[in-house]
Amino acid sequence: MIFMSFMRLDNFLKIICISIIFLYACTSNQLTNTADSCIIFDQKKNWYKATKKSYDKWETPIAFQLAIIKQESSFTQFAKPKRKKLLGFIPSSRPSTAFGYAQITNPTWDWYKNKTGNQNASRANFNDVTDFIGWYTTQSENMVGISKKDYYNQYLAYHEGQNGWSKETFKSKEWLIEVAKTVERNTNMFNKQLKSCEDKLNKKGLFGIF
Repeated sequence: MIFMSFMRLDNFLKIICISIIFLYACTSNQLTNTADSCIIFDQKKNWYKATKKSYDKWETPIAFQLAIIKQESSFTQFAKPKRKKLLGFIPSSRPSTAFGYAQITNPTWDWYKNKTGNQNASRANFNDVTDFIGWYTTQSENMVGISKKDYYNQYLAYHEGQNGWSKETFKSKEWLIEVAKTVERNTNMFNKQLKSCEDKLNKKGLFGIF
């Protein structure tokens, strides 16, 4: 009996330790400042590499990539839309299949994977999401002629789709127009901040190979 009690206590302590480690990992993964691109990249150095790689490939500004992710999920990896409420309090279905850092829906994500061949891509993977943003803004540029420096209209096309943007569906959504203006402001803010730290971010480490 004493042995069995000891075993149960030992298992309990293991569970507690694992829970603490998991909790620490989750909390330490959270950004402390999402309003400064230099601080974001100081905390998440691999994120700069991801956004820079996407920029080099698609020429979508790093600051705009950040502004989209900030707007869509506030840099939350597994973000989903809030569930609807039945009778005002019973959790129901979600309004869309949007998921991940950039709140990408299932059909749009499938479109991206099929066109790029990146079948293993995940909406919860920051590298894949930044590549997606570069790819999607390129589609908006090629299909409907929106410059990648036109952050306002690029975001409207991001939210409404290229066809929706062409049909000007956003004109009946005053809230969305305000959100697009916010994304534009945040892009300009992030871009201004990056000018003060981009040289440091681009420096390589030991022997210039890291």
